[in-house]
Amino acid sequence: MDFLTLLVIYLCFVLAAVALLCACSGRKESFLARSVNGASQVLSFVIPTQLQSATQRVLHRLFHTRSCLFVVLHVALQAAVYGEYTWEVFVYCWELQFHLLLLLLPYLLLAGNMGCFILCSWANPGIITKSNHASLVKIYAYDGVLFQKGIVCPTCNMEKPARSKHCSFCSMCVHRFDHHCVWVNNCIGAFNAKYFFLYLFTLTAMAATIAIITAAFLLQVVLLSNMMRGSYIDDQGQERAVEILFLIQHLFLTFPRIVFMLGFVILLTLVLGAYCCFNLYLALTNQTSNEWYKSRRYGWSHQLTLQPHDRGVVYKNTYSKGVWMNLKEIFKPPTVLERKKK
Repeated sequence: MDFLTLLVIYLCFVLAAVALLCACSGRKESFLARSVNGASQVLSFVIPTQLQSATQRVLHRLFHTRSCLFVVLHVALQAAVYGEYTWEVFVYCWELQFHLLLLLLPYLLLAGNMGCFILCSWANPGIITKSNHASLVKIYAYDGVLFQKGIVCPTCNMEKPARSKHCSFCSMCVHRFDHHCVWVNNCIGAFNAKYFFLYLFTLTAMAATIAIITAAFLLQVVLLSNMMRGSYIDDQGQERAVEILFLIQHLFLTFPRIVFMLGFVILLTLVLGAYCCFNLYLALTNQTSNEWYKSRRYGWSHQLTLQPHDRGVVYKNTYSKGVWMNLKEIFKPPTVLERKKK
């Protein structure tokens, strides 16, 4: 196997590793991260040391330090999608007399999304400092499983409040830490979780709206051309009725950029929709991504109890106060410890 082939295989692995690490950003010991590390060790026997070192420096720069690279990529992807939508889809749909409000809806969602993006990027997520530590440590009680009293952050040199975590990207402890989002280049914590939730929701709605309008335009083209009732001559010279595969191929050859954009936004809608549903589940159950991931190490029970030594500790979410109060906490974080009435 020559060096060029090894290089191509290694670069493919790096791209896969980037995707996996992006999906599990902020979770150093996840199954995906361990899988990537294991595969790296296997490939280290055939990949040149210099190439390994350069790749490790790039990955460390991307996933272990604050960087605007993903913000730039985020803006570039939005600009590409909206550029194609504006110069082709919007114009064609306007000629086909689509309703103006429907065509303008993606722009309204974009305005709201950019506002949430800026707020989420620039807002203080809940940085724990010596001046606010005494008040923040009283907000949540220690559950004794995920969060133990008396644990001191070795970097910040302060006792870690319950539900907090030290972010290796930003080198600071964050109150009610959820995760570090590379797309907004900021931590998601107690004080900007609402902006992130709205940012994610509007981003999903943007992709879905553009996908629906684009699909409606292509469907209208097919219906107006009466193509489904037509036929074509195949490679063997036989006449065949138009099939779905032929129709998609014809649309791709006629509107290549539009069809490519449609495929991209459909995939984006599915991925973002699933992630949006997951974040809604976390909000309704008063969990953070960090807590959800850490709780997978333990079993689930209706009671917080110690099991026999061979089974370990069973975890129960003690922070949930009911669906409505949990959702309210996202948009209005508590400032004092709420004790249960006896």
